[in-house]
Amino acid sequence: MPQTGFLDTKIEFLKGVGPARAQVLGEEYGIVTFSDLLEHYPFRYVDRTRFYKVREVSPQMPSIQLKGRITGLRTMGKQRAARLMARLEDPTGSIELIWFRGTSYIKDLLSKGGEFIVFGKPTLFQDKLNIAHPELEAATDHQAVAPPPLQALYPTTEKSKAKKLDSRALLRLQKTLHARLANEFIPDLLPAYLARELKLVNTKQALMDVHFPRDEQALMRAKFRLKFDEFFTLQLRMLQSKVSRAEKIQGYRFSMVGDLFNIFYKEKLPFELTGAQKKVIREIRQDTGTGKQMNRLVQGDVGCGKTLVAFMSMLLAIDNGYTACMMAPTEILARQHNQTIRRFCNDLGLETAILTGTTPSRDRKAILKRLSAGEIHILTGTHALIEDSVVFHKLGLSVIDEQHRFGVEQRARLWSRQPVPPHVLVMTATPIPRTLAMTLYGDLDVSVIDELPPGRKPVTTKLVFESRRLQVNGFIKKQIQAGRQVYIVYPLISESEKLDYKNLMEGYDALCRDFPAPGYRTSVVHGRMKPADREAEMKRFVEGKTQIMVATTVIEVGVDVPNATVMIIESAERFGLSQLHQLRGRVGRGADASTCMLMAGDDIGREARERLQTMVRTNDGFEIAETDLRLRGPGDIQGTQQSGIVGLKIADLGKDKAILELARSTATRILDKDPGLSLKVHAGLQHMIRRNQEAPVRWEQVS
Repeated sequence: MPQTGFLDTKIEFLKGVGPARAQVLGEEYGIVTFSDLLEHYPFRYVDRTRFYKVREVSPQMPSIQLKGRITGLRTMGKQRAARLMARLEDPTGSIELIWFRGTSYIKDLLSKGGEFIVFGKPTLFQDKLNIAHPELEAATDHQAVAPPPLQALYPTTEKSKAKKLDSRALLRLQKTLHARLANEFIPDLLPAYLARELKLVNTKQALMDVHFPRDEQALMRAKFRLKFDEFFTLQLRMLQSKVSRAEKIQGYRFSMVGDLFNIFYKEKLPFELTGAQKKVIREIRQDTGTGKQMNRLVQGDVGCGKTLVAFMSMLLAIDNGYTACMMAPTEILARQHNQTIRRFCNDLGLETAILTGTTPSRDRKAILKRLSAGEIHILTGTHALIEDSVVFHKLGLSVIDEQHRFGVEQRARLWSRQPVPPHVLVMTATPIPRTLAMTLYGDLDVSVIDELPPGRKPVTTKLVFESRRLQVNGFIKKQIQAGRQVYIVYPLISESEKLDYKNLMEGYDALCRDFPAPGYRTSVVHGRMKPADREAEMKRFVEGKTQIMVATTVIEVGVDVPNATVMIIESAERFGLSQLHQLRGRVGRGADASTCMLMAGDDIGREARERLQTMVRTNDGFEIAETDLRLRGPGDIQGTQQSGIVGLKIADLGKDKAILELARSTATRILDKDPGLSLKVHAGLQHMIRRNQEAPVRWEQVS
């Protein structure tokens, strides 16, 4: 939104606000200025042209509108506890109305008689329908000054409602502000030619119509313009940053494909590379040969071979005289990568090491000394790699796994002390919907590995209800008798009074009864264990000393046991789709057929059932990610609030894909012609970008 003196005005100077209310608006909604209030968009609209009959009313309905006469009026209780109760009747029946506050005013209004218009949310109390604190007006007044056909409802908090700043109060403040907005000039920052080409309403009209729509068409046009502006500004900023970085930031040139790469490729590969892996390696070779810093995201499903691609990229760096590192978000995952890399390094003469927060002081000093001397070719680790004491010798490539768990500044610290920044390869095993990738990682080049290595069999997934528990136990016993291992995952560690789900410790006790020693041996792993104890339990399972691993989601990443062919996920309705997919990826890592069983309560909700049936239907992580985004909408994406990450206040990544793609292509087209946005016609776009930078994307919250 353009900034003007009017829009920058502090909210406390709006009539009806004042210092006390301004404090609540700021704390609860981040509303500090007139502009912030205008950008506190409605989450829903109600049709004020429709009147329901009492017989049509049910407690499942949202706020509705009724018309009728008051046939009973009484006050219950005394003084502060007094409540006013009335009955509204129409030809089809009656419903009770209740007020706990402002009862004297309501009583005076109702005592005049006649027909009344009532608007509110129906609820059920003691098997009787009622509406608490409905809006109320005489039918004659309603006819004289009719409300807008679509009335906005605003998101609120419990604290704001307690301070009498509910949706209706916010609507009144919007009305006050819009009365002033009507007489203000609001500049349009989009070039006039672009607004004409895309047939966009101007900013001021969009703001008026999104809060007080004249009709459905006006509301649709307003929303389209405001959503486009959000996406367009973000894409413009990210793409301009990408162009600028490509022009300004130099990188090491990997000019040759040397002996290490060729020997590994021709003689040591554990299996033939897939076409997708070969394509990504070609893209990395092209990037690292330009003399510009590479910033590439590689995303692919669990087990698609991203680590092998990363290792071959490290060999490319080492062949050209540089060192490489890989940073992972957890010690479990870092150790898993270190083991894999050491296995790949057999007979190549390369020195590797691992550095984590638990590395003993003596070992740490030795590693740091060898690292700075250039005696370590590949260093794997956790956040410990970005500490000031870690000094690399000619760091040429930084590989960052599950990169959404690291902030931009954390990643930059890997190379901020280097004379030339290393190439950066970031990876994620969480398939990202295209709309989300364009928004979160729009300044990176994106590669996709969408094939599994040969010999991998798809995991068979089944939805199993609690009533079939005995059959599931029988299946587990058969698999163990056949020499296989089993994961059993629980959502909670200890009992919760609020959630009626099985927890890990109860499950562990039950399993020990159903699968007693010495015939069966069980490991237990959860986040509250000491790291050393957790590592020991995992090691027992990896070495085949236990057949069953009972765990929480700490095994989501970093555990690779090809002999484990069964995954049982308890209370599966408790998990999100992305997490279910990650957990399922722990099996099917060998050549044997694997099974994932989603255990659920016999009575689960519609959305939970759709999530679980999606898992049964497909193993395609990208399809699962798209479904996840559609189901959760603008809520929690990858464990964080979407709006908080990317600054979206009205646009929705799950529903507005077409608008995002239009914004992306438009931004690309403009920057192709005017990379610096230096043309006079694009002056407003610079203001849009600056404002977006003032409210930076909170990448560090992505987890």
